[in-house]
Amino acid sequence: MKHPDYEAVIGLEIHCELNTRTKIFCACPTAFGAATNTQVCPVCLGLPGALPTLNEKAVEFAVRAGLALDSRVARVSRFDRKNYFYPDLPKAYQITQFFEPICTGGHLDAETADGVRRVRITRIHLEEDAGKLIHTPDGTLADCNRCGVPLIEIVTEPDLRTGEEAAAFARKLRSVLVWAGVTDGRLQEGSMRFDVNLSVRRRGQTALGVRTEMKNLGSFTSVRRAVEAEFDRQCGLLERGEPVFQETRRFDEKRGVSVLMRRKENADDYRYFPEPDLPPVVVSDALIEALRADLPRLPDARKRFYRETWGLSDFDGEMLTSEREAAELFEAAAGLTRYARLAAQLVIGEVLQSVDFERERVRLNPARLAAVADLQGDGEINPQTARQLVRSLCGQDFDPADYVRAHGLGRVRDVKTLREAVEAALSENPKIVSDFLRGKTAAATALMGQVMRKTNGRADPQTAQTLIAQALEAIKDASES
Repeated sequence: MKHPDYEAVIGLEIHCELNTRTKIFCACPTAFGAATNTQVCPVCLGLPGALPTLNEKAVEFAVRAGLALDSRVARVSRFDRKNYFYPDLPKAYQITQFFEPICTGGHLDAETADGVRRVRITRIHLEEDAGKLIHTPDGTLADCNRCGVPLIEIVTEPDLRTGEEAAAFARKLRSVLVWAGVTDGRLQEGSMRFDVNLSVRRRGQTALGVRTEMKNLGSFTSVRRAVEAEFDRQCGLLERGEPVFQETRRFDEKRGVSVLMRRKENADDYRYFPEPDLPPVVVSDALIEALRADLPRLPDARKRFYRETWGLSDFDGEMLTSEREAAELFEAAAGLTRYARLAAQLVIGEVLQSVDFERERVRLNPARLAAVADLQGDGEINPQTARQLVRSLCGQDFDPADYVRAHGLGRVRDVKTLREAVEAALSENPKIVSDFLRGKTAAATALMGQVMRKTNGRADPQTAQTLIAQALEAIKDASES
């Protein structure tokens, strides 16, 4: 392990786009991929005289996020202005919540290699997004379509210690927010972006080191790699006796290093003051309870249900609930098969790994998945064939049992066919036979592998083992006579 004398202290800030059809303070659409600067108006461009009107749905989604993370929802919260100049922020200020956020407190438990890591939530606040800069060989252009898209920013306590833990937390948070209906969670479209705050200290110390922030990480892998790179950089500075400065940095994906953007600002630099054009946000107890009742069963509760109902491991439950569509597919199939654990493994091993799943083109019928699990569980097909069937079913629809019969993919149980395969394996592998005669019991296992290879993995194991044992015993009797 590099730098064993030091540990990282990590907190995350997560910017999450909300599932609204229109922006937070105007009626412009929020659809992804529109032509540049076609989803703008005087309000989101901040033109003189234009006044914001709060989107009620954005408030509801923020409350849902707070409830899903066990946060305290403020009955009254307020908006503030964060003042700074940047080309993608045409009005030169961002409407956000600084002094009185909509949610505070809460926590989220993430599965890591070292067990469950509980990460405390500091606050959740509403704000508007900025635009996007497009860099070309001829210069930099500004696309303001994203200006005013509603966000929540979730700020954690510095409870994480490694890149793996940070990535695990980010993955779990995405899962919870998608299940809660707060966001679509499409990282490739920028629906969630992660900022990493990291400092380094000697192991055993409690005082925090100097913190840096890495901005706009767009994937779980980037979060992990960025943490590892910045930890290595800061440790190197400390080991050389050099200071760590409070900075804003970016992660260079190609080189795998963090790069200085600017010296870190303090809150005073933004000249926060209460937003004069918006009244306080008032959330009633009735609304909170209605939204609480509307929340679906969230990932941790589903994991417990899977463990208690179908005997799944927590790891399998974590994998299944990482994508809502995958979990719902599994749950529907589990109710139709005698082998729910096999169905879970097929979803985890094949469906979740499908490129088409990432592109939202998988439309696997739960009954078809259940049928494949039954065929495998009953021994009619081997695990390899089951996986092949599921991969095919991700792109087309057919009856698995009919397909297996039509293409000769079922278990080979015919004694004559299997005896021929055993005899061929024996004649082609004299060393295995001589090993057996010298008392090496592993010879039978080696022969089974050869028989499986000759039958494309479809030999019925019990029948094949019986025939192999009979053949080897006959060879042994012949050698002793």
